[in-house]
Amino acid sequence: MAFLLLFSVFVIATCGLVYELIAGTLASYLLGDSVTQFSTIIGTYLFAMGIGSWLSRYITKNLLASFVKIEILIGLVGGSAASVLFLIFEHVTSFRIPLYTIVSIIGILVGIEIPLLLRILKDQFDFRDLVSKVFTFDYIGALVASILFPLILVPHLGLVRSGFMFGMMNVAVALWLLYRFSEYVTQAHIHKVTAILTLIALLFGFVYGDAIMDVAEASMFPDRVIYSTSTPYQRIVITKAPNDLRLFLNNNLQFSTRDEYRYHEALVHPGLASIANPKRVLILGGGDGLAAREILKYPFVESVTQIELDPAMTQLFSKNDLLTQLNANSLNSPKLHIINEDAFLWLKDYAGGDKNPRFDFIVADFPDPSNYSIGKLYSLTFFKLLHQIVADEGEVVVQSTSPFIARRSYWCVNNTLAAAGFITTPYHAYVPSFGEWGFILAGRQLFAPASRYPEGLRFVTPDTVTSMLHFPDDMSALKTDINRLDNQVLVHYFDEEWAEYGVN
Repeated sequence: MAFLLLFSVFVIATCGLVYELIAGTLASYLLGDSVTQFSTIIGTYLFAMGIGSWLSRYITKNLLASFVKIEILIGLVGGSAASVLFLIFEHVTSFRIPLYTIVSIIGILVGIEIPLLLRILKDQFDFRDLVSKVFTFDYIGALVASILFPLILVPHLGLVRSGFMFGMMNVAVALWLLYRFSEYVTQAHIHKVTAILTLIALLFGFVYGDAIMDVAEASMFPDRVIYSTSTPYQRIVITKAPNDLRLFLNNNLQFSTRDEYRYHEALVHPGLASIANPKRVLILGGGDGLAAREILKYPFVESVTQIELDPAMTQLFSKNDLLTQLNANSLNSPKLHIINEDAFLWLKDYAGGDKNPRFDFIVADFPDPSNYSIGKLYSLTFFKLLHQIVADEGEVVVQSTSPFIARRSYWCVNNTLAAAGFITTPYHAYVPSFGEWGFILAGRQLFAPASRYPEGLRFVTPDTVTSMLHFPDDMSALKTDINRLDNQVLVHYFDEEWAEYGVN
C-alpha cells in the first residue's frame, strides 16, 4: 500500500503542475503579457493550495475515501478547465473571474492531497522518512511535467487534449486505489461508478478535443477557421472569408490579405530602396514570408537571412499552397536562409563574431511588445547589437506599433533606438485592419528617401513616402524613458495605452 500511494504522489504532482501550466499558457494566449499571466496564475494557484492544506485539517474520517473523492474532482475540474475556458472566453464580460475561480478550485483540491496522503501514510513510515519520500516523489513529478509540457504536450496534443489526458490520470489513480484497497474505502462501489463515469466523460473530451477547439474558435473569430495549432511558442490560427485570409497569433491579428500589402510595402521599401546596391539582408521575425516577398523584388539582393523563433510558422508558410501563393513562395527562395532561433540569442552570438559580415538592410518585424519576452527585442541592449551588425550605409527598420493608439510606446521605440546610437527616421502608414501604424528607420546617416521603387507596388510611391514622414500633433514626438532589459518600460506603456483603447 505504501509504495502505491507514494507512486500516486508522483502522478498527482505531475497532473497538478500540468494544470497550472495549462492555465498560465491559456491566459497568455487569450490575455497577452505572458509574464503577468503566469505570475498571477502561479500566485493564485499556490495561495489556493495553502487554503487547501489548511482545509484538510477538517477531514477527519475515511481518509482514503476522501482522497479518492478529491482525485476524481481534480480530474474532472482540472481535466476540463482548458476546454471550458476556451468555450466561454467570448461569452463572459470579465474572463479573469472564471479563470481565477477555476485555478483557485484546482489549487484548493491539490492543496488537500498531500496533507491527506501524509496522514494516510503516517503509520507506514517514521515522520522523517515519510516527509522526505512524499516530497521527493512530488518534486520528481513536477520535473517530469515541466519537461513534458513544452516539448510534447503543447505541440502534439494542445492545451485542451492535454488537460483531458491528465484529468484521466487523476481519475485513474482514484480507480487504482479503489480496486486495490476497496476494503479500506467506505462506499467503494459508488466511488467506482463515479470514477468510471468521470473517466468516460474525460475520454470523450480527449477524443473530441479538436472539435471542442473548433467550436471555441468559431466564436472567437468572425470568419471560418481553416487552420489552427498550438506550438511551444504560440497559438496559430488562420481564418478565411470569401475575399480575405487572416493570420492570428495568440488571438491577435497579424495580417489581413485585404491590406497586408500596405503594411509590408511600408515596412520594406522606404528603407531598402534608399540604399545603393544592397546585397545582404537580415529579417528578424516575419515568419509569414511577406516581408521576404517584398525584399526579393530587388534583383541585386544576393542573400536574405531570416531569424524566426517558431519553426511551425516557417514550415506552414513555406509548404501550404494557399500561403506560398500569398508570399510568392519567398521562403523557398534559394537566396533565403531560415534559422529557427531566438532572435536575441542569435543576434548576441552573431554580433560577437569578429569575422561575421554586416548587413546592408535589417528588418525587425516582431509582434507588438505586449509581454517581456517580446519587449526584450525592443530593448536598448538589442538595438545596440543591431548597431554593431548594420553596414555603415545600411538601414534598420523596426515595426513599432500605432503612433496614434500607443503614442508613448511608439516614441519609446524611437528614443531607445536613438539611445543605441542610431539616427532615426520615424514614419507611419494607414493600414485599414490596424489603423495608423508606425515604423522607424534607423541608420548611421541621415535618411534620404528614394526617387524610384520596384515596379508593381500597390501602395508605396515617392509621394506616399513623403506623406509618411509627416506626423500631425496627435501623433507627434514625446519624451519617454528608454526601454532597458531591467525595466521593460515599453511593455508597461503598451499595456496601459492599448487597455485605454479597450484592447486587452
